[in-house]
Amino acid sequence: MLSIARRTAAGAALLLVMPVAVWVSGWTWQPEPGGWGLKMFYWITETVTEPWGVITHVLLFGWFLWCLRFRLKAAIVLFAILAGVILLGQSVKSYVKKSVQEPRPFVVWLEKNKQVPVDEFYALKRKQRGALVERQLADMDSLPLYLRKHWQFETGYAFPSGHTMFVASWALLAVGLLWPRRRTFTIVLLLAWATAVMGSRLVLGMHWPRDLIASTIVSWLLVTLATWLTQKLCGPLTPPPEEASDIRERAE
Repeated sequence: MLSIARRTAAGAALLLVMPVAVWVSGWTWQPEPGGWGLKMFYWITETVTEPWGVITHVLLFGWFLWCLRFRLKAAIVLFAILAGVILLGQSVKSYVKKSVQEPRPFVVWLEKNKQVPVDEFYALKRKQRGALVERQLADMDSLPLYLRKHWQFETGYAFPSGHTMFVASWALLAVGLLWPRRRTFTIVLLLAWATAVMGSRLVLGMHWPRDLIASTIVSWLLVTLATWLTQKLCGPLTPPPEEASDIRERAE
């Protein structure tokens, strides 16, 4: 358990570098005119937004299963654990959002620039909030349509970040489950993807740095437990002798 906690903690520390640096720098979000950079961040965030997030989840599970090469029974247990950690993370996110009720950055911006009080905004039903955002931004051609549509869809509270919890969980699961198999490329790729999605949530005006930090910490706790359960219920994460020799050959 301790070795699992150490390596997942190392992964979490890497994910925390960006949001902590942004928080310490004092950076504040302001809406930017559309450009290729903003559009890139939008598509990055869409890899987690419904319905694409479901497809991402299925693809990642298939890849993890191929990398670990468990037998059928262990594979079913692995599926339950991976699905469980993602769903539990999203449940925690939903509960905390309702309890903390922190407004999103773009909602605070609407209050300052469009005289839409935050309290009145969140007193509305979700569909009414989306309609209000659409009306208030109808004359703002400087904001790209895809960003305005995204704001209309994402009118919930900010803290913590569900997108971050999703990507951080998968990236840390890669660290926890795939490091013994030396799937270094997959681990680096998922850590980079997670960091990019987290950055996109800041750039698009959806979250504050502290939202990302809290979500990463919660994900680390859940993933550490999930990795331990996988090892206990599915067998050792270290590769069998024949695969171990292949790993050594790749390293050489």
